[in-house]
Amino acid sequence: MCTFCKQLDPAKVDAFGGRLLQTLNQGALTLLLSLGHRSGLFDTMATLPPSTSTDIATAAGLSERYVREWLGGVLVAGVVQHEPAAGTWHLPAEHAALLTRAAAPNNLAAFMQYIPLLGTVEDRVLHCFRHGGGVPYSAFGRFHEVMADDSGQTVVAALNDHILPLIPGLREKLEAGIDMLDVGCGRGRALLALARQFPRSRFTGLDFSTEAIAYAEKQARLDGLDNLHYVRADAAAMTFDHAFDFIATFDAIHDQARPDLVLAGIHRALRPGGTYLMQDIRASSQPHKNVDHPVGTMLYTISTMHCMTVSLAEGGMGLGTMWGEERARTMLAAAGFTRVRVEQLAHDVQNSYYIVQA
Repeated sequence: MCTFCKQLDPAKVDAFGGRLLQTLNQGALTLLLSLGHRSGLFDTMATLPPSTSTDIATAAGLSERYVREWLGGVLVAGVVQHEPAAGTWHLPAEHAALLTRAAAPNNLAAFMQYIPLLGTVEDRVLHCFRHGGGVPYSAFGRFHEVMADDSGQTVVAALNDHILPLIPGLREKLEAGIDMLDVGCGRGRALLALARQFPRSRFTGLDFSTEAIAYAEKQARLDGLDNLHYVRADAAAMTFDHAFDFIATFDAIHDQARPDLVLAGIHRALRPGGTYLMQDIRASSQPHKNVDHPVGTMLYTISTMHCMTVSLAEGGMGLGTMWGEERARTMLAAAGFTRVRVEQLAHDVQNSYYIVQA
């Protein structure tokens, strides 16, 4: 018998055991929700009346047997409804409002993709627990695809109504024509949207991922945009000197190998009177202050399994997703920024928006 068992409170053991079983079920559900998003099943079911598994599979262009098994899983999780006598399945409108692409930025199914993605590197992260080091970006097969999905909801969909208005006069400057840099642009969805909307401004995206830059350049060509170009480079080695009126980073600083050098480079790249917008994770640098964070467990998991480890893989600082506002302010000051304002948006419980003046 375990040495501490005599000291146990049975009621607390039962309560925690119940919580763990619930966690196991909910963790499994994230896989089904990710599949529902990626396969288009939620989008398809939102357009259908109560339908058989065969009708749903046909409409979605999928295998009926797999669809039927998936329907059983999301039924017992309370996601869909089922009428046994008629053999039909239905996605309630109230659930579609949180699970379909049409519901963006409220499509939570898109975020479920992180769990299966991170699970693919568990063995490698465990190796790092035992031996140190990190897991490189190249190990995350769908990372840029998932991040583009995430960015499309939290950034692109919110640019006009929420993000640009955080900086007084920015929209007018973009309309007149300014130079903007997006550091860590990934697949460049935010820049594509801005370049389309503000043809007089000039946009530059910088990222070290060959795959992401190639994808972004292809999209820019397809859109016929001549006011947008991309640079594949290490953000810590930027050599821009007073070249931009507006610089943005969208959830990019905390997983840099050398975020201190990146912030210093951004400070150097801004023109006098320019503005830097840093969207990054809303958190405290002190873990005990994050206990009530609505997605704190998920963010610490993403940090452990991705953001911290990719930085360490490059011999970096391993700042981590939950570096927090206190440390962010300290690092911005060390980079040379003296005027920092932090804003939050009602639709985005995950991020804070740092408005930083040159």
